[in-house]
Amino acid sequence: MIQAIIFLIITIAAFGLAWKNYMKVRRNILLGKDEEISGNTGERWRNVLLIAFGQQKMFKRWIPAVFHLFIYVAFLLTQVELIEILVDGFTGSHRFFASSLGGFYSFLISFIEILSLLAFVATFIFLARRNLLKVPRFHKPEMKGWPTLDGNLILYGEILLLIGIFSMNGADKVLQGMGAEHYHQTGAFAVSSWLGPMLFDGLSEGTLVGIERFGWWLHILVVFAFLNYLPISKHLHILLAFPNTYFAKLTPKGQMVNMPEIQKEVANMMNPEAAAEPQPEGEMEFSFGANDVFKLSWKNLLDAYTCTECGRCTAVCPANITGKKLSPRKIMMDTRDRAEEIGKNLDSGDVKFIAEDKRSEDAVLTKENYGDGKSLFDYISREEIHACTTCNACVEACPVLINPLDIILQLRRHEILMESAGPSDWLPLFNSMENSQAAWAVSTERDSWKTQV
Repeated sequence: MIQAIIFLIITIAAFGLAWKNYMKVRRNILLGKDEEISGNTGERWRNVLLIAFGQQKMFKRWIPAVFHLFIYVAFLLTQVELIEILVDGFTGSHRFFASSLGGFYSFLISFIEILSLLAFVATFIFLARRNLLKVPRFHKPEMKGWPTLDGNLILYGEILLLIGIFSMNGADKVLQGMGAEHYHQTGAFAVSSWLGPMLFDGLSEGTLVGIERFGWWLHILVVFAFLNYLPISKHLHILLAFPNTYFAKLTPKGQMVNMPEIQKEVANMMNPEAAAEPQPEGEMEFSFGANDVFKLSWKNLLDAYTCTECGRCTAVCPANITGKKLSPRKIMMDTRDRAEEIGKNLDSGDVKFIAEDKRSEDAVLTKENYGDGKSLFDYISREEIHACTTCNACVEACPVLINPLDIILQLRRHEILMESAGPSDWLPLFNSMENSQAAWAVSTERDSWKTQV
């Protein structure tokens, strides 16, 4: 009874704190402006099933894909055992589903144990890839400090989780063999039936119960810790990969989004009479591109929070490969960091973060009046966005359909159209496009060919 009460308190606390942190992530994503998502619903669900669930794009690199699959499938199926642990914790029962499922229960736990063993091996291989083999994409400049520690912490947590599973099941099997009270027969388990006796045979019943309870509590506490760790980790992609693949663009990757304001100006140029008509008040209050997360869309911010920091985008980026500063992964990480910074400032409620032109005696800090004097350009340098060749290699490489290029293009548009800035070697192109509607500055009119035939 006491254990059930303790378990209830810990569970409520863990889920309550997690809910609070996930709501902050949701709030930060919604700092972005609205974006209408439309298109073929069937194709969107196909993306979820093949890319998020099926890991389709991971298999462009077979070796890490196979080991990742071990961990991924083990993670999915261990939720069955987790549900049983929750039921046992609340009710005080032991292996609640065993009696009702019979032989299928033994098969299910055995299958989970085999996958867990494979995941155990995969975890050590991933640790070796990151820390011993030092795979280059895990050791780019943006990966120093917390990102590297973050990548390792989740692997250490995976090891603890698996230690908990096999300690619990192994000691349980030995106790079943001893006929201990409360530990009823559940049939043979694929791994624990031999691992348990090998490790724990000869121990007293009290010691075995302690080991079994240790494994049980370790498993659930690591799960609760993991639940609360996700919102501050790149591993949030475990949850967000599914909505992100669903809401991903269905248009061709090279297709750029037009700016309605520009289209309207061009239409006015073609129809001067319409341009002369009075415009509604506030009609001209618009901006081009984006210089902060407020002017990006919520989908851009969802991309940023979904980023796995795997570095596949950076590994195929021709600008990065040739030594330029651009790293598409860093673009996503910087966007997420900026959203996090704004979110923390909003949580503080400090009026110093209210934009100067929106301050008043009774003003309350909100995202509508926020202004800390900073922007995404304080995170992402001009050199980075200028280096992009818009080749879409990063978009193609991402295993969860993130689009770093869209953010780069919006930053460029803001810089050029709102700040009248940009690299000096781009100016001849812009001048030529404006004066002769051609990319190259040539003396011949673009439509002169019509007079030559």
